[in-house]
Amino acid sequence: MLDKWQDWVGTFTGVVAGTVVALPVAAVVVCGLAYRRRNTGATTGWAWRRSLAEVGSVYGTVPFVWMTLMPGSGAGIVPGRVSLVPLQDLLAMDRGQVIGNLLVLAALGCFAPLRFAALASLPRILALAAGCSALIETAQYVLQLDRVSSVDDILLNTAGAGLAALASRRWWLATATGSHMPAIRRAG
Repeated sequence: MLDKWQDWVGTFTGVVAGTVVALPVAAVVVCGLAYRRRNTGATTGWAWRRSLAEVGSVYGTVPFVWMTLMPGSGAGIVPGRVSLVPLQDLLAMDRGQVIGNLLVLAALGCFAPLRFAALASLPRILALAAGCSALIETAQYVLQLDRVSSVDDILLNTAGAGLAALASRRWWLATATGSHMPAIRRAG
């Protein structure tokens, strides 16, 4: 089924399979980063949270963004289409599209506040997600990927990031207060 490299990078099935195959690699990278940080004087909790935040935000976001930027059958031939009327496309979306759009930036919303203290507020995460989603929709239009660039996609992507941020809020609030910052080594 996934015989050629194009099957891995050019189909939804291939991207999902590649994401599953990459999970052990992501886990090893998290462990390696945490171990390295722990050996340089960071507290165990801080080292694990920061490592998980970095790897999790990339691992959980890149496959979804990749899928949204896959060309359709008329890519390069069909001109870009734009839908700027809020909630119009949402009513026509099936459940899978809605869930997929909610997941596109969910990992970013969950993990970015853990990694970057400046993002540890819901309005900032929503602004980041809206900006990232607008970039994705703009890329779909400019690259003529035979996709509809829709304001509803931006709303759903942003909502997914916001919901994920709320789900991880307990952890990023603890990180923002500095309770898991690395210990400072004293010369001596």
